[in-house]
Amino acid sequence: MIRKQTCKAWLIVLCFMMMPSLLMAQSYAKKTLITIGDKKITAEEFVETYEKNNVKTEVIDKKNIDEYLQLFIDFKLKVTEAESLKMDTVPSFIRELKNYRDQLAKPYFSNDDITEELVAEAYNRIQYDLNAAHILIKCDAKALPDDTLAAYNKAMKVRERAMKGEDFGELAVELSDDPSARDMAEIPGVRKAYVGNRGELGYFTAFDMVYPFETGAYNTAEGEVSMPIRSDFGYHVIKVNSRTPASGLIRAAHIFLPINENTEDSILRNKANNIYNEVINDPGNWSVFVRKYSEDRGTITNNGILSTFRVNQIVPEFITAVKSLKPGEVSEPVKTSFGYHIIKLIMTTPPSDFETERPRLEERVQRDMRGKISEEIAMKRIMKESGFKENTKVKDEFIATIDSSLIIGQYVGNDEINTKKVLFTIGKENCQLQEFVDYIIDNQRRQGFLAPKAYAYELYDNFLQEKVFAYEDSKLEEKFPEFKTLVQEYHDGILLFSLMEEQVWNKAVNDTLGLNEFYERNKNMYMWDDRVKVIMLTSNDKDNVEELMAVLGGDIDIDSLRTYIKSNDVKATARLLFCQKGDNVNVDSMEWKEGNLNKFESSVDNTTQIIKIIEVRPAEPKAFKEAKGLITSAYQTELETLWLQQLKEKYPVKVNKKVLEKIKNNY
Repeated sequence: MIRKQTCKAWLIVLCFMMMPSLLMAQSYAKKTLITIGDKKITAEEFVETYEKNNVKTEVIDKKNIDEYLQLFIDFKLKVTEAESLKMDTVPSFIRELKNYRDQLAKPYFSNDDITEELVAEAYNRIQYDLNAAHILIKCDAKALPDDTLAAYNKAMKVRERAMKGEDFGELAVELSDDPSARDMAEIPGVRKAYVGNRGELGYFTAFDMVYPFETGAYNTAEGEVSMPIRSDFGYHVIKVNSRTPASGLIRAAHIFLPINENTEDSILRNKANNIYNEVINDPGNWSVFVRKYSEDRGTITNNGILSTFRVNQIVPEFITAVKSLKPGEVSEPVKTSFGYHIIKLIMTTPPSDFETERPRLEERVQRDMRGKISEEIAMKRIMKESGFKENTKVKDEFIATIDSSLIIGQYVGNDEINTKKVLFTIGKENCQLQEFVDYIIDNQRRQGFLAPKAYAYELYDNFLQEKVFAYEDSKLEEKFPEFKTLVQEYHDGILLFSLMEEQVWNKAVNDTLGLNEFYERNKNMYMWDDRVKVIMLTSNDKDNVEELMAVLGGDIDIDSLRTYIKSNDVKATARLLFCQKGDNVNVDSMEWKEGNLNKFESSVDNTTQIIKIIEVRPAEPKAFKEAKGLITSAYQTELETLWLQQLKEKYPVKVNKKVLEKIKNNY
């Protein structure tokens, strides 16, 4: 069900496309363009969505007014039906919408100026890829001052040894609290043996590491060792191995030979070198070599092309090779922990200009821990705008009564305290002391280092931030119309997904009879090209080739052939395959005639491939099982079309043609 897997994301995107753009100035903007049942939709709403989809953004498949009008009507029909079924009252829907709303609200709780500075900083950093190593000295984020100082001093001693010339990798193995630095023996049933990274982290760029680490690395020159950098994990001593121009999004292909426990590394390396020489001598036949030699089943049919990736998403050895290539160039064999790769760089897409990258970076900044910096400033802004007033006397007098029960997580309140006193006022809302007491009781945790009163003040800070942001959150729809629209669009998108799942996708999957009937009506849409059925025998024993040719040339089936190979201890494998043009280079080179028999020698791995054509099959429909995925998707489309017809009967659609003509005249 390929369609269902991607459709929820598409529906959400569609709703984003329906965000309002600039309000139309035309006189007809508020007039009704479409009536669906009892629901009226203005020209303004339609034009805003049309411009968002087709005018103000780069869209591959642009629609004219009439085409988009039909898509828009179909969308609104489905939303109308979902609302009539009260699908927006289901608890799962309410939870999901809340999660989306919470994400949408985050930018409203940050300071724009600080965010802009952080975005600019991030943009400058994504211009470079770093390759670095580190040594970690653990220290809890809330450690006591003495413990923090001890960890810092230990990190400084590590740095001093590195600065005196000691091998950084050896220091990492000896001293790092990051267990990945050291080799690990196999524990049967638990883990495989692990070769330590000696502190090496590979390549990364902005947002790939926690913010303090990232800042420390980018502020350290290439080849230098940083001062101890504090993060929530402890102190890091960072060595920057290299700083290179950013590769950005990378598109590459490879010929892959996996590590094989039964094959010596030298043999595998020689094979990779032989393939590389063939590729270099005949670079125009890269796809042929991929099909002939690569053992990456996931990329063979796509000329060895990998999914696009960034520097932190693949092993460092691979990235190092990529960075040495220009588009179109091929690397010598590169060994990684997986095997040998012959890499062809297709293209890199470095970061775009600042304005293009800005939206993505703003989103990342808000989600990253650096967003807390702007949150603090935003909190002060909200408090000022709301007329926040705090009764510090009430707060301090209450916290003075806190005893040691708090740090063991057993505080239950104090009956002698008047908890009806106002702790602070925000907007027109008073927050009584009792709310803070309840917060303490619900959120207290056992503490190993904080004094009771210090812990109480920490809880108060958390409580205050929660209350201030909750106040602002409750006012977002009122203060920001664009936010209200966004939430509504997510509302419609989630509804639409649930409705489509119920009315189309699940029906198609579960309707076995309907699927088979659809297949019978549309067999000719799912065809095999001309094919041959072959027996393919591969042997690395030159002495037995002629014997095998004779055996395969006789009247023998695949099972009998495999029995013969096993009984005579012949070093060969036999497979029964169906091949279309392009599936196999050797099969393609043969005359497609029943009984035809050929042998093919390989200089790369010194094997012989013997191929016999058993049957020639002309183009024919695929069996139902062979095309089930495609059939299901097409059947879903048919069901959706029929369903939309029913919705149009249930909710009659009327279009104001005069208003529509005025809209068309503007485009």
